[in-house]
Amino acid sequence: MFGRAVFSVLWLLMVPCAPAAAQDTDSAGQVEEIPAYTGPVVFAARIVAEYPHDDSAFTQGLLWHDGSLFESTGQEGQSVVREVDLETGEAKQERAIPADQFGEGIALWEDEFVTLTWRNGAIHRWDADTLEPVASHEGFPLEGWGLTSSEEGLIHSDGSATLRVLDPETYEVRRSVDVTLNGRPLRRLNELEMIDGLIYANIWMSPFIVAINPEDGVVKKIVDLQDIVGSVPVSGTDAVLNGIAWDADKRRLFVTGKLWPSLFEIRLIETDARVR
Repeated sequence: MFGRAVFSVLWLLMVPCAPAAAQDTDSAGQVEEIPAYTGPVVFAARIVAEYPHDDSAFTQGLLWHDGSLFESTGQEGQSVVREVDLETGEAKQERAIPADQFGEGIALWEDEFVTLTWRNGAIHRWDADTLEPVASHEGFPLEGWGLTSSEEGLIHSDGSATLRVLDPETYEVRRSVDVTLNGRPLRRLNELEMIDGLIYANIWMSPFIVAINPEDGVVKKIVDLQDIVGSVPVSGTDAVLNGIAWDADKRRLFVTGKLWPSLFEIRLIETDARVR
């Protein structure tokens, strides 16, 4: 039932059944069975702690850095980059994105934060200690949705099924990878976070996070947050799950949503379910 529920809510996909087991021949001429791909592992989310969150924040990006939570928000005239007190949800420091721009994802590169804008073609950089603006780049040709960093560079999403690795200085595309779930494109990739070598991504307008292999784009895990999403007292189509932050030192995972009054620390629990 658990796996079936996950399948039914991922309505935006057309996911085929897993193929039958293949056969191969070893060096001795013996036929051996090659196990069929059984789909990504489904994880449940257990709440470890709940913290207050600014319910006026249209959360677009979330990350943990140097013992603090940082957040980027959207909406024209309301978009900001800020450091947030985990215990109170209040901003410790904050900088405004230009009022005519719609802020999107945030990533850390060296000692600076990099933030996207949705359709404005602007990318901004901020000092990671003071949040003072450092530089801006105009004319980025793609929509900005989510952003995270890896050893390769900045990893960018634009709401499609494609992730792009960007040069962190010029923002030119170094390479692209198409994200697939059981062989089919997975669209609406939104906020991103790199965790233990996998790219975790919110799927916009869904209660799921997926973990993606950055090399081939294959979804390896699905995190089912239906219970948490259903428990949050929000209304309206915009108040969706969005925001993933990873505290690597203490191995803590945080999630929140747009206009949510709460931020959750969660622990992932592997289930026996697979999405096929």
